[in-house]
Amino acid sequence: MSLNNKTYFITGASRGIGLEIACKLAAQGANLAIAAKTVDPNPKLPGTLSSAAQAIEAAGGRCLPIQCDIRDEEALKIAVDRAADHFGGIDGVINNASAIFLMPTELTPMKRFDLMFGVNVRGTFATTQAALPHLKASAKAGRNPHVLNLSPPLNMNPAWFGPHVAYTMAKYGMSMCVLGHAREFKPFGIAVNALWPQTGIYTAAMQMIPGVQPEHCRNPAIMADAASVILSKTLADPDSTGQFFLDEAVLRAAGQTEFDQYSTVPGSQSIQRDFFLD
Repeated sequence: MSLNNKTYFITGASRGIGLEIACKLAAQGANLAIAAKTVDPNPKLPGTLSSAAQAIEAAGGRCLPIQCDIRDEEALKIAVDRAADHFGGIDGVINNASAIFLMPTELTPMKRFDLMFGVNVRGTFATTQAALPHLKASAKAGRNPHVLNLSPPLNMNPAWFGPHVAYTMAKYGMSMCVLGHAREFKPFGIAVNALWPQTGIYTAAMQMIPGVQPEHCRNPAIMADAASVILSKTLADPDSTGQFFLDEAVLRAAGQTEFDQYSTVPGSQSIQRDFFLD
């Protein structure tokens, strides 16, 4: 189904997977409101709101860049309402913003703990909450709205808790929002799903993790293609809700069989599975 003239509010879309998804949707005619903190260039993390907006518009969509810390409840509500006013509504939220810190308990400063819970859990919940009136309006207009969280399937294997319990809890908090909101919002006609990469995705954030090499990963385009399929599918089947999708599985179900084009190093035979997937 066409995403033309649909409006999506995406958090943390100044770079990486969020930006890639935004550009993919823009190429299909969608309107994008992107909320992020970065307005000044950072040598360690390339990409700003301005450069992201330029890339989105170059891809074919309309973009409203909004500087916003999603941990700030009032600023977030203003940002969401501004996006709805600018585009005449909101048809979807993509909770992409996330913080990562892969350390055991005694090496995790509480400042890092609070950052992960503030962005991953609180930010996801608050963004969805702020957008809910607009998503309800979209549903009443028959536009089949969608919330898509970039979070993993819930896997209670202790192996995923032991090395970095704080990060695991923070990511699973996003996933629990999917479980709860899918059930809560279904009567309103709002779908809620999760998308997670089957393999590592070579973003600037991943490059900062020791031991991660490009030949181990795919590029963000596979997540963007999968997000597009999920959002289009929901337009055709609004009852498709409460699911935890993996990017490769989504694309295989859509008929795709070749995936080497997503490899950061084409032909690599050492691509690794992502976190939380046994």
